[in-house]
Amino acid sequence: MTFVLPPLLAESVTRTTFEWARIQSNSDWIRPILVLIVILLFVRYMYRRDAEELRPWWKWLLTALRTAVFLGLLVLYLQPSWRSEREEVRNSRALLLFDTSLSMRLSDADPSAGGGTRNRSQNVADALEKSDFIGRLRKTHDVAVFQFDDALKPDSVANLKKVSPENEKSAETPPPLQGGGVDDGNETPDHAASPGPLPGWNKLLAPSGTETRLGQALMQLIQQERGTPVSGIIVFSDGGQNAGISPESAVELAREAKIPIFTVGLGSDKQPTNVAVSDLVVPARAYPGDQYTVTGYLQAQGMPGKTVVVRVLSRPAGNGTEAGKDDEGELLESREVTLGGDGEVLPVKFELLPDAAGRRTLRLRVQAPEGDRNPADNAREADIEIIDRKSRVLLFADGAMREYQFLRNQLYRDRYTSVDVLLQSGREGMSQDADVILDDFPATRREMYEYDCVVAFDPNWQALSVQQIELLEKWVADQGGGLIVVAGPVHVGQNIDGWVHDSAMSTVRNLYPVEFYGRLATVDGGVFAGKEAWPLDFTREGQEADFLWLADTATANRQAWNDFPGVYSCCLVRGPKPGATVYAWFSDPRAVQVGDQPVYFAGQFYGSGSVFYMGSGEMWRLRAVDDTYFEKFYTKLIRHVSQGRLLRGSSRGVLLVGQDRYLLGNTVEVRAQLTDLRLEPLESPSVKLEVFAPNGATQAVTLRPDPTRVGAFLGQFPALLEGTYRLELPVPESDNERLSRRIQVKAPDLERENPRRNDALLSAIAKNTGGRYYIGMESAVATHGVPPLTMQLKDRTSTVVLPITPDPQEKETWLRWIMIALCGFLCLEWLVRRLLRLA
Repeated sequence: MTFVLPPLLAESVTRTTFEWARIQSNSDWIRPILVLIVILLFVRYMYRRDAEELRPWWKWLLTALRTAVFLGLLVLYLQPSWRSEREEVRNSRALLLFDTSLSMRLSDADPSAGGGTRNRSQNVADALEKSDFIGRLRKTHDVAVFQFDDALKPDSVANLKKVSPENEKSAETPPPLQGGGVDDGNETPDHAASPGPLPGWNKLLAPSGTETRLGQALMQLIQQERGTPVSGIIVFSDGGQNAGISPESAVELAREAKIPIFTVGLGSDKQPTNVAVSDLVVPARAYPGDQYTVTGYLQAQGMPGKTVVVRVLSRPAGNGTEAGKDDEGELLESREVTLGGDGEVLPVKFELLPDAAGRRTLRLRVQAPEGDRNPADNAREADIEIIDRKSRVLLFADGAMREYQFLRNQLYRDRYTSVDVLLQSGREGMSQDADVILDDFPATRREMYEYDCVVAFDPNWQALSVQQIELLEKWVADQGGGLIVVAGPVHVGQNIDGWVHDSAMSTVRNLYPVEFYGRLATVDGGVFAGKEAWPLDFTREGQEADFLWLADTATANRQAWNDFPGVYSCCLVRGPKPGATVYAWFSDPRAVQVGDQPVYFAGQFYGSGSVFYMGSGEMWRLRAVDDTYFEKFYTKLIRHVSQGRLLRGSSRGVLLVGQDRYLLGNTVEVRAQLTDLRLEPLESPSVKLEVFAPNGATQAVTLRPDPTRVGAFLGQFPALLEGTYRLELPVPESDNERLSRRIQVKAPDLERENPRRNDALLSAIAKNTGGRYYIGMESAVATHGVPPLTMQLKDRTSTVVLPITPDPQEKETWLRWIMIALCGFLCLEWLVRRLLRLA
């Protein structure tokens, strides 16, 4: 039975009621009351007989004390409780789902689709900022903004509360905000937050995703929000579904959850007419008199069968180009090319012959036919270093494992590489295919600084002296040396007393980009070896790292690694170090001990140098898939880790980037190792990096000191434009000396294969879920004509009653007081009976 407390309390948001837990209906009172009456009658009878000689008021006192005890026991039996409930008004929710894939960066020639120079994402931002679309939605609903591309961003990027009537006027003209306007979670008593500023739409909707997974994003959003009063989902997209599950699955889930989906089609339904240089592949270095290959990739829309002229031009690196000039630099070669079908990527190869050493910038330009939509993407540049010296590589191993033998033979045959070997287990006078066979690790600067790269195959580091280890560390950190470390079963895997646990080998362990298990670890390290091959599980960074590519394009590279059966073993480590990059994991689930899969490929910058780690020496197995894969793998890898040496154009420092090629939207990490006039590590609060974007814009990026190494400076910037970026760092305390690098930024082919608006898909999603399809932002934000979108979303505001968990401490308190009262009554009764000398 429940008793509502006085009206004053009932008017509050929280309502408290009193009830007897054992009484569910009026009939539940009968048995305990009858039992109590019988007990009380018996008590009265007993005291009338026992206290017959006493005065009446003593009889009634004793009877009252015993009655109070039984009444207290009855209260305990009935279990009195106070139940609190909170009435909560849940506002109707309108979910806005915005496509932030790279296809939203395209601009449309069709004026009706928001053409001009503004891209699709910018057109959406302009429409939202200039209209009161969001304000009209907020009159009835809470508005939550979500993003999707290759996945749904799980948290909304903006939560805009429903506007209460008294705040409606102020919400019509909110102040601008450069960034995300996010609800702080504090509600006013009427459950409506103050309107607050609207988001900076251009920043929130900046495209970055490499795929469009519309079906997957819708399904995730519906599953995430189906427990809330969702009025509808509004999707802003061009409908370019190119990966993930089909939207049909999401449509079925939306119908089951009774959530209508309203779609807004962006872009043009007409096939654009355009030809672009989508990529330019140039080797990092070449040698005078040795022919090298330059490959440009053309991608055209609406120009099948047309013939264009493609030219390759060359100029000294560092000389800028003037906007609008097609003849910048010396013409090396040109040819006519017939374009393929819509979205088809056409490779165009040029065989060039360098005649002099030096750093050159190659420019590939296509002379586009009339009607080309975007002349800005008709050219692309890349740098090449023409060097007249061989690369020097030292192979360092304890035993001649297969990986060591295959790489030694490959480098020995390479006429542009000088390979020296140090085999610790080798016998004196032993013959090997190498330029020099060393008896000991280099011990002087002159010996060590001649090498560009050291490849260490599970060596016995404890055999090196302290001076040799310090020399190796300085060679990597200060001279930009490249170090490749390959784990093996002898010194990393099975030797418990080996260098992995030797306190004197901390300098060597610092070089590795992974953490090893310590002696006292509860998990054993060592090497896991299976009886079947498991493929490598590449991270996103690994898939985008061009120095790990076995083919020229990302798609062909993925297929090449997919064809590789995998490896059998991997060293078990604690995990990657902070700041290191994991490129691939070992995928055998049996190798998991704690947390993630074992690291197989990982890398890190170390000062001006680079270190790359491999979990086992099994890349020779690539030869079973293709004879050239093993050679490509190590050629690119050695070139990558040696970039600090090969590209060192100044004695004052070196400028390093994570890789030479990035996907559009990636973050470019930059590292500089600098010295002062005395060639000591530079100490400065910051240095300025100048970034020249493909459109000619200049951005200043501040590089901050690396707290782990004096003279090293770190920074990053987003690659938001497709094309060639030029990085220039003025060397402090120098006479206008500059360090420079170039990087290539490319949009994924998936987002350009079919840039047309997919009306059929977007219309079907809306129709099959009870929504409506709107073509273009103008129709979506309009207040007249077609039924306005904001009026299509029904108000699904609901009120729910939520129980409040009682405080166990309060219950314990009143139970304690009842027990104290019962004990008090019994003690008082006993005392009175003793004083009256009753039995």
